Amino acid sequence: MLPLTSLLPDLRCRRREPELMDQPGLPAAEHARALEGLRRINAISRTASILWRQIEGLASSRPSAAGPLRVLDVATGGGSLPLALEKKARAAGLDARFDGCDISETAVGLAASRAAGRGSSCRYFARDALAGPLPGDYNVLTCSLFLHHLDEADAVALLRRMDDAALDLVLVDDLIRSRLGYGLAVAGCRLLSRSPIVHADGPASVAAAFTAAEALGLAERAAGGPVRLTRHWPRRFLLSWRPRTR
Repeated sequence: MLPLTSLLPDLRCRRREPELMDQPGLPAAEHARALEGLRRINAISRTASILWRQIEGLASSRPSAAGPLRVLDVATGGGSLPLALEKKARAAGLDARFDGCDISETAVGLAASRAAGRGSSCRYFARDALAGPLPGDYNVLTCSLFLHHLDEADAVALLRRMDDAALDLVLVDDLIRSRLGYGLAVAGCRLLSRSPIVHADGPASVAAAFTAAEALGLAERAAGGPVRLTRHWPRRFLLSWRPRTR
């Protein structure tokens, strides 16, 4: 019997292919179904908890006179991360506001509708993160599961825009390209979603992702200074740094 690893693709180099959810003309219902599947996957991956550990320290040390800590999630997709972070801030009794932006009007509409249904103060708006500067009035800029969609030049451009815009902290969370991660994506996407888009795009995202070392190198180029990288389950990394202009 062949070992499991022999059935997985060779991922020593990135394998970037167009993902189904990025295709123009995708029906809104299918888009919504895929975004819901991604929400479940992110919940299992505990992405919000990983980012909250970094944000909580800033929020808790902030003088009350300074007003709420403001956080913007770039390329937010269905907007589940700001909602999850807002829930944690409320539970901790900390004054923080969470917004999200995305190039997709469909995603922004779905995120805004979900937030309204939960009585959330999260605000969502359309913005192309690769075209022009990002808003410069947020303390923290986050980005989750978007970096792997980009080539190296655009990845550095995005990270540099985040560095230019953030007042206090940049947090970037994404997949680690590995055969183990690919296998987990195949299994996890089928267990956690019925969307054929998620079934196809999940493994494709891992194949298109950077290794931890590659991502760290890109972030250091963009930040022009030290960047911290930590790894977390399931085969993800978190990049964090203080903006160089602050």
